Amino acid sequence: MVEFKVVISDPKTGLTVQREVKEPAAKAFLGLKIGDAVKGEVIDLQGYEFEITGGSDFCGFPMRKDVLGIGRKRILSYSGVGVRKGEKGMLQRKTVCGNTIHAKTAQINLKAARMGSTDLFAEAKAKADASRADRAAKKGGTGSKAAAEEAKAEVPAAATV
Repeated sequence: MVEFKVVISDPKTGLTVQREVKEPAAKAFLGLKIGDAVKGEVIDLQGYEFEITGGSDFCGFPMRKDVLGIGRKRILSYSGVGVRKGEKGMLQRKTVCGNTIHAKTAQINLKAARMGSTDLFAEAKAKADASRADRAAKKGGTGSKAAAEEAKAEVPAAATV
């Protein structure tokens, strides 16, 4: 049984939304590579088009675009995905996943290339606005604590998808 966590990001606003993709829709992702385009209809989002930007396997090792295949590989690198900067020019051996999505991939990162008619990021925008108002109220900035409470009350309850 194949299932993925899909993290969809909006490059214009920086907001992200998580969805779980179960068996029938998840099979459409198998064999795709980083950089491939995916239609939104696959995960019930009509009008959207996504680009695969990365992911990680079931143990948390990140996928790299320049590593071919589906398995884990130990690469020698000085920068990029999965490598923290050390001394200048210092090479590090790191374990990373290949660029192809397979059954043991746990998370897939997508970037919204084309938006659909429904707003996928509306709930995320509301949460971000409420937390911004709450932080401003705690800081004693322009908003008051009552205004922060009103903003929290306007946020709809989180719906599970």
